[in-house]
Amino acid sequence: MRPVQSRHVTAPARLADIAAQAGVSEATVSRVLNGKPGVAATTRQAVLAALDVLGYERPVRLRQRSAGLVGLITPELENPIFPALAQVIGQALTRQGYTPVLATQTPGGSTEDELTEMLVDRGVSGIIYVSGLHADTTADTQRYEQLRAQGVPFVLVDGYSPKVRAPFISPDDRAAMRLAVTHLVSLGHSRIGLALGPLRFVPVLRKIEGFVEAMTEQLGLDERTVTAQLIQHSLYTLEGGQAAASELLDRGCTAVVCASDMMALGAIRAARRRGLEVPDDVSVVGFDDSPLIAFTDPPLTTVRKPVPAMGQAAVRTLLEEISGNLPPSAPGSASAAYSEFVFMPELVVRGSTASVPGTGGRS
Repeated sequence: MRPVQSRHVTAPARLADIAAQAGVSEATVSRVLNGKPGVAATTRQAVLAALDVLGYERPVRLRQRSAGLVGLITPELENPIFPALAQVIGQALTRQGYTPVLATQTPGGSTEDELTEMLVDRGVSGIIYVSGLHADTTADTQRYEQLRAQGVPFVLVDGYSPKVRAPFISPDDRAAMRLAVTHLVSLGHSRIGLALGPLRFVPVLRKIEGFVEAMTEQLGLDERTVTAQLIQHSLYTLEGGQAAASELLDRGCTAVVCASDMMALGAIRAARRRGLEVPDDVSVVGFDDSPLIAFTDPPLTTVRKPVPAMGQAAVRTLLEEISGNLPPSAPGSASAAYSEFVFMPELVVRGSTASVPGTGGRS
């Protein structure tokens, strides 16, 4: 969401906008703006948060009630897992009296550095980064040291760098791949492919580690064989999943593990364009358990990313930083204050996986 300049609330239509954003009635919005009693504290805070998000000025009498703004910088929102995580973080911040400000990176739009500068200029109390440059092993991490030098607390979600002194929140990507491979091996699959994003990203590297480990341990395959033949990089999109899965199917894979649910939908499309049925001919496993993914055709077997736990932990950790409960460590030191908090994913078995073709049908 791009920032907008503050403006006054002047028309009934504006009340409707605020009511829709806050999820309350226009009458409730009116009561809050006029400082009338009879409105629950959480509802009042939701209305104030809606004012800030939409760029309206708060009435003077209400301006001292905000605990402050907190920035949330995410990638594009086409992948439904990012809006889901943003919702968890936003709700947790609002419950604590903070106003979340969503800043989204879009192709050709503002960069992470530009969004950071905008949020700092607005005097945010802290920033939560989701899948940002901290997850890119080729990115310069000095930007985060500069932010720390400015005294702005921040938390980094999805991605880890030992060069950055900050709290990290991550899913266990290695364990996710072990869960997926174990499930497929139990169904009789031995030719299992992995479709995932560019190699430079930390979650990608970790997924590869978990996948290779599981394939070598459970199937006795050579590590070089797995790496050379059964792993295909592409983009984290439906089209990227389709392209990667096509390559893996060409190599004889009977099952494909994907690094996102969007890629998994692309893998299903790739199979169908070859006249193959999922799961009768090809099994597909996703990652994230995005909203509505259980209602695809077939319902997608996936590894559920622990979004609620991760989002709440990100907010809790940031508020501890804001309150000063996590003292900064010296450069180069290994401080427990800036460790990585890793959350265990969960395999959710649905309709896109079955026994390997020719071994007794669907399981």
